[in-house]
Amino acid sequence: MRTFIAIDLPEEIRAALHREQTAFRAVCPDGRWTKPEGIHVTLKFLGEVSADQVRQVTEALQNLGQFEEFSLEAKGFGFFPDARRPRVFWAGIEAPPDLLKLVSRVETTMEKLGFAREERPFSPHLTLARFKIPRPQPALRAAAESKKDQSLGTFRVSEFFLFESRLAPEGADYRRVVRFPS
Repeated sequence: MRTFIAIDLPEEIRAALHREQTAFRAVCPDGRWTKPEGIHVTLKFLGEVSADQVRQVTEALQNLGQFEEFSLEAKGFGFFPDARRPRVFWAGIEAPPDLLKLVSRVETTMEKLGFAREERPFSPHLTLARFKIPRPQPALRAAAESKKDQSLGTFRVSEFFLFESRLAPEGADYRRVVRFPS
């Protein structure tokens, strides 16, 4: 089973992202646009895991203990690795130190189970579209820059999930497997 650990979004944030995706898609139809119901804040990608590993991950995350609730704000837009050769178009996440603490705890816990530590610095974001061929998207870049300070809303985080990812030609489908409350 292909899995990852993530924070799910409330419906009002999902609806705001869908409205923005619709506007952005009008100026850039060639991206592979993420299904709004699948947008999330990834804490840790695990990849293919066995049923036994799912049990180990679940137990380890249940033993992670409580974390302080915190708020996240969806704000602004950008590209990975950059706007000149974008592979990913994203909405930003304004993150407090509490999110970084949670990510660090998850990383450390998963590393103890044999999952490699992420080498790139954590950059919280919401993936809106992907591009197979990284080439400039000037209309999308201009539209994103015009909304760089736009807030899509703030939400409280009191839980995260182990998700299953099923890949399909029309895009990935995600299913919550286990909930981890604060």
